Amino acid sequence: MSLLRCCYELGIKHVTIYAFSIENFKRRPDEVQSLMDLMLEKMEALLMEESIVNQYGIRVCFIGNLRLLSEPVRAAAEKVMKVTSNNSKAMLLVCVAYTASNEIVHAVEGSCKEKGKEFRLCKLNNDVMDEVEEGEKINGMVVHDIQDFYEDTSVESQGLKQGKGCNGAPYHACESFESSWDQVLTSKASKSGEFSEGCRNLRQEDPVIKLVDIEKHMYMAVAPDPDMLIRSSGESRLSNFLLWQTSNCQLYSPAALWPEIGLSQLVWAILKFQQSHSYLEKKKKQL
Repeated sequence: MSLLRCCYELGIKHVTIYAFSIENFKRRPDEVQSLMDLMLEKMEALLMEESIVNQYGIRVCFIGNLRLLSEPVRAAAEKVMKVTSNNSKAMLLVCVAYTASNEIVHAVEGSCKEKGKEFRLCKLNNDVMDEVEEGEKINGMVVHDIQDFYEDTSVESQGLKQGKGCNGAPYHACESFESSWDQVLTSKASKSGEFSEGCRNLRQEDPVIKLVDIEKHMYMAVAPDPDMLIRSSGESRLSNFLLWQTSNCQLYSPAALWPEIGLSQLVWAILKFQQSHSYLEKKKKQL
């Protein structure tokens, strides 16, 4: 905790620690249980009134596949996150039951599920368009009462709302997934429902998974990418830690083991970061 205190005293707002890897579950059962007991003890200490969390107004987030944790540890982690959720001065992220490869797989799966729903909704819309006979001008359909179009907020859970356009043809509106349906309703028409210029085609292109979709499903999406990563014991490997977020990150590997790292190593790391800060910022802008 003394090192965390030094970080927050120096104005560092986000600190992430690698507490327990998924690979650690492969250790002997008694060793894993001992680590879980220690983790539970530390979590309970965070809830004490005089803890560093309350002194510095720190919000605590446990990052990783928390379903792999035992029930007491998972319940304690959820309690700490709930109790500190309103703290806003700084953030402590504790990676537990975490590996970067698992995080990436989790993000890809989440993106595929989200885009899969969007694809099915848009396919349904296109199928509806295909069933309309030629001459009905369904792609020139307009909606006069836009307010009514959006008044049923219950459809957000379904992602779909069905109704009729002014020409009597059915339409379906994707109200989720930040679709471009708002552009559809920017058309002009007479009260008789005749097709007019400015009407846009209702067809949508198939959804595509973009970089932003992957990143918003990352466990670490709650915090900015790190500026510096400290790897103790002189090792230069990252040990499957924050591989996605550290492509433009300062890496510092002091020879000291983790329990020995203190203020002197932290200050030296910051000085090293300041020397390369302008170069790293230039590289980020080139991306």
